[in-house]
Amino acid sequence: MDLEPLTLSQGLDLQATASINFLALSPQSWPFGLEWLPASAYLVGGSVRDALLGRRSDYLDLDFVLTDRVVETAQAIARHYKAGFVLLDAERQIARVVFPQGTADFAQQVGATLEEDLRRRDFTVNAIAYDPRLDRFVDPLQGYGDLQQRSLRMVSAENLEEDPLRLLRAYRQAAQLGFSLEAETRAAVKQFAPLLRRIAAERVQSELNYLLSTAKGTPWLTQAWQDGLLQDWLPNATAQSLKCVAEIDRVTVLLQEILPEFARELYGQVRLVSSGHLPTESSPFKASGSARNWLIAAKLACLLSAKTAEAETQLRQLKYSRTEIQAISTVLKFLPQLYPANSVETNQAVTTLASRLNLSRREQYFFFQGVGTTFPAIAVLAIAQGLTIEAISPLIERFLDPSDPVAHSIPVLTGQDLMTALKLPPGPLIGQLLAAIQLAKAEGSLSTAADALSLAADLLAQQKTEM
Repeated sequence: MDLEPLTLSQGLDLQATASINFLALSPQSWPFGLEWLPASAYLVGGSVRDALLGRRSDYLDLDFVLTDRVVETAQAIARHYKAGFVLLDAERQIARVVFPQGTADFAQQVGATLEEDLRRRDFTVNAIAYDPRLDRFVDPLQGYGDLQQRSLRMVSAENLEEDPLRLLRAYRQAAQLGFSLEAETRAAVKQFAPLLRRIAAERVQSELNYLLSTAKGTPWLTQAWQDGLLQDWLPNATAQSLKCVAEIDRVTVLLQEILPEFARELYGQVRLVSSGHLPTESSPFKASGSARNWLIAAKLACLLSAKTAEAETQLRQLKYSRTEIQAISTVLKFLPQLYPANSVETNQAVTTLASRLNLSRREQYFFFQGVGTTFPAIAVLAIAQGLTIEAISPLIERFLDPSDPVAHSIPVLTGQDLMTALKLPPGPLIGQLLAAIQLAKAEGSLSTAADALSLAADLLAQQKTEM
């Protein structure tokens, strides 16, 4: 049956609401017994919201507010169930217990009453509490009505101003839930947008990563830019670069249809390998805000300065890791090599691109040597900026073939082989000879160890002649 919005004095008969997924609300599904909670404990936040929306998750994320003995309660549960314990905030009395199937956070109630605590929260849909003992909801702000309307409405403008991260979180939650942003709430966000600059970069990055990780986030990322939330963190973002982000989403869907093996590489974890074997593990077609994958890297590259030094500074300000910064810098550095000589680059987008790439095997080899594992990000970005899939497909095929000598440097022989066969001492010359052998293999002029030794001997002889 449909539910009427609940007031503080109203309750809800769980037995009469079979259409709602109450798994997270059922103590029988929790990793600990209800008897461990004091009578004053309430379940609050996202788990209550998601249960009322019927959203399912394999991983429980429970949040409780208690009037007293918060840390002691969490410690006792962790000790009894041999679970992990983390003191998140000693001053505000917030602790976490970590179980294999989920986490349970315990926090001190803010204010003298539960209603006062709920009125300190960000949005009304997150300000609904559930009493597990009485099977009743507490909803003083009519959050359930907003759930029915699929609308994200602020509790108060003051609450947004108090923690400006909530400004960006509004767009992330709207994307996550498929909600609209209530008009007065959006107006308040635009008013307080300059305050986001004072929030810790790590917190801002986390919200941005979710918006970048899914196509659902792109319209809200664009909205956040339009409303002035990104100017301090991504000053080079423009309407055109946000269209590039949307185009990456479209291209990704297309690649999943026609080149699914390569599309999976877009969700691979960002890591740097200059050249070598194709990564052996690929992720399914999904992404998380906490996952650093090549799709996020490609989208970030759209929004940063085209000058690598400036882009690196912007990424450092957002507290991205050194690996991520190096990877995105590599994307920006090598992407222009896929542009034909007659292309026109304007505002980080290519307006005209040829239907084919005229790169020799030698050029392709040095390209792959430079880009290494960043190739998926470069490829999807190049397609989004106008390069046809047909034009880049030969490079994609090489990348996907771990035995391809152009894309993956698989040594024909080792430095020790050279030193033994040619009686050479260790030194820079060995590396130079190995590089020449790998290039010759990529160009197709040798394939066996004997061929490689013959080439090395010829190069040595030529060197002696020139001396």
